[in-house]
Amino acid sequence: MTSNEQPSADFMAQVKNTQTLWALQDQASEGWVILDSINFENADVMPLWSSQELAQQHCIDEWQDYVPVAITLADWLEFWVEDLAEDNVMIGVEWKDGGEYLEVELADFSQMLATVEKM
Repeated sequence: MTSNEQPSADFMAQVKNTQTLWALQDQASEGWVILDSINFENADVMPLWSSQELAQQHCIDEWQDYVPVAITLADWLEFWVEDLAEDNVMIGVEWKDGGEYLEVELADFSQMLATVEKM
């Protein structure tokens, strides 16, 4: 899927309701899962999920030492966006093995989150 598409209404509704995104973090190194893009050369993707349960499903095989970690929308917009932008990282929405997920430009994704953030 291309970055021209938007996250599903279900994803945005869940995030709006919980005000939380989920990513995978290594328990030992505290590093985050970042992958090579399947759609764009020389781009990395940070997979994110709308629930802990969806993220937990991926804590197997090479990611067995990772755990789902909640990131609030407020923290995402305040701390994460700038760092990920410097590293040219895209977002993999509801990432699934095999490429069945949406890759979105960081700026576009963060703008969408800003519209559902509760102040």
